[in-house]
Amino acid sequence: MSWWVLTHVDVEGPALIGTIMAERGIEYTVAAVGSGDSLPTADAVTGLIVMGGPMDAWGDVAHPHVRTERELIAECLRRNIPVLGVCLGAQLLAASQGCAVYRGPVAELGAGEVTATDAGVSLFGADSVSVVHWHTDTFDLPAGAVLLASSNLYRNQAFRFGSGLGLQFHVELTPAEQTMLDAHMPAGTAPNAQVLGRVAEDGRRILGTFFDEAT
Repeated sequence: MSWWVLTHVDVEGPALIGTIMAERGIEYTVAAVGSGDSLPTADAVTGLIVMGGPMDAWGDVAHPHVRTERELIAECLRRNIPVLGVCLGAQLLAASQGCAVYRGPVAELGAGEVTATDAGVSLFGADSVSVVHWHTDTFDLPAGAVLLASSNLYRNQAFRFGSGLGLQFHVELTPAEQTMLDAHMPAGTAPNAQVLGRVAEDGRRILGTFFDEAT
């Protein structure tokens, strides 16, 4: 058994998440499911990281793997296995519980902030957190989920559901990802290195807390 990282496109890898796992001696396997890699069964999973991507969380016809991902996430949650969903991963976490995922009123792109709810202060702190937004879809929360953070544009930015943590935004990005972001984000929306430095600083604290609780 090991931790698994599910990726959907080459440009959205684990980044700082992988760095922190390596620093902590956490062995993990990357499954590039968007490129056809097979998913593990829950029996093989110690913890699960589900990264971002452009596909629809309910887009089973165009991307059959998302159905299998929803099933794997649901089974991990049933077994109390830690799950971290980032961007599309957060949408899949919600969808694994039957929740709607749908196009939001406006794209949320580039440098931004989220603010913790009372329930999210222990994870995010009382001050606003620097993040990178890169999404047009949003989702409904599962029954019993705890909302942890919101932005000015979207209420459902972070939530806890059982052993799962969903982050609609990115805190795993660092200045090392700036070239990739410049190349792939819509023109004028990619954050600069200074912003990414703040994102990485906040991300290291947030992700560190996640792994403290999960391992």
